[in-house]
Amino acid sequence: MVGHEPPHTLRDQQFVELILSNIADGVFTVDSKFRITFFNEAASEITGFAGKEAIGRYCHEIFRTPICDLDCPLRQSLRTGRRVKNFEIDILTRANMRQTISVSTAPLVDQNGAFLGGVETFRDLSTIKELRKEIAGKYTFQDIIAKTPQMRQIFHTLPNIAQSDATVLLQGRSGTGKELFAHAIHNLSPRSSGPLIAVNCGALPEGLLESELFGYVKGAFTDAKQDRVGRFQAAQGGTIFLDEIGDAPLPIQIKLLRVLESREFQPLGSDTTLSTDVRVVAATNQDLEQLVSEGRFREDLYYRLNVILIQIPDLHERKEDIPLLVEHFIERFGQRTGRNIRGITDDAMAVLLEYPYPGNVRELENVLEHAYIVSGGPYITAEDLPHSISIHRRLESPTMRTANGLHAPPAGLRPLSPTHEKQLLLDCLKRNYWSIPRAAKELGIHRTTLWRKVKRHGIEKP
Repeated sequence: MVGHEPPHTLRDQQFVELILSNIADGVFTVDSKFRITFFNEAASEITGFAGKEAIGRYCHEIFRTPICDLDCPLRQSLRTGRRVKNFEIDILTRANMRQTISVSTAPLVDQNGAFLGGVETFRDLSTIKELRKEIAGKYTFQDIIAKTPQMRQIFHTLPNIAQSDATVLLQGRSGTGKELFAHAIHNLSPRSSGPLIAVNCGALPEGLLESELFGYVKGAFTDAKQDRVGRFQAAQGGTIFLDEIGDAPLPIQIKLLRVLESREFQPLGSDTTLSTDVRVVAATNQDLEQLVSEGRFREDLYYRLNVILIQIPDLHERKEDIPLLVEHFIERFGQRTGRNIRGITDDAMAVLLEYPYPGNVRELENVLEHAYIVSGGPYITAEDLPHSISIHRRLESPTMRTANGLHAPPAGLRPLSPTHEKQLLLDCLKRNYWSIPRAAKELGIHRTTLWRKVKRHGIEKP
């Protein structure tokens, strides 16, 4: 028909561009070679590039991100023909300022299915990110993350403790973060400009630990070719952190007692007495009172160390801190690797919240690092978590007998038959030389739970 307009007119194109130019989200389009063909006003406001500067240039020249040369969302869409939604990433603006945006992309095709290029919409997340930081900051204290009342109470008293010069004893299970508290005490103290020197009292034999702490003079023993400064001398004017103090041999405990009482010590092989000006912070994962009653720790040293006691709770006692820690570790792994995993699914979080964490915060960090490495998607799923975590959930979950004789776990978990469970327990016990505590730790369940299951299955050590 004469005068009939084609489906796509210049007027239609102008109308679409008018709409896109007046929406709040940034929008731009590219051709098949990733050259920008349209750039709306919101895109200019977010990036700092005017439309006339951007059009005709390659998108990586405008959106300068760490993944431009890899597999960016727009490249994924053009390669797979699928949309990418809400991909969070940092870009550099025209003024070289870092800006956080959320990106969604899709391929562009005409009515006949012919490929034209791609479209990307994005929005500024800087305000949201700052709000996240502000909220996270409320629960972060000197790199320690927590919101539970008992931890907040420690946060409240720690600055006052740090300002004093009293000896501090940090007591908590392995992996609870005792070294973080030692760093916090030092950083908040008047000694913060001095050194913080750490010594693990359980990692060295007695003779080596003595020379490490107090130093030695030339000729003190066969290999002493020259004088060496000990940790107490190296920590002068600062803080010395005596980790795993409960493992210190009794002869070393006597020497430590003298340092705490008189602030004096003698290097190994020397008759000269040296004075030291240090703040002592000690840590242990053992019950020192119990060690005292067993004669394995000096009572007088215990009271010298226990001037200020900080009891750090296990992670399973502060479950509401787990989501905060999960977000923190995922963000840290993202900064380290450049991958953009945005979070964790509800199912995976439910598994993490149920687990007892015998290794505490350190174990949670290791679990998430494993999941981060194996995850193939934008979110960590329950399937990405280590086998020991899912096994614990299956062993601990309430079950019921079904018609076919299987034990049915809660929805979302695969059934675990009695035969399978027995074999799993047998294999674990063999790997751990039939040690119930070690096997229970590997499975992530309490030793009494494991003992009960061993009896129920009639498992006996050969």
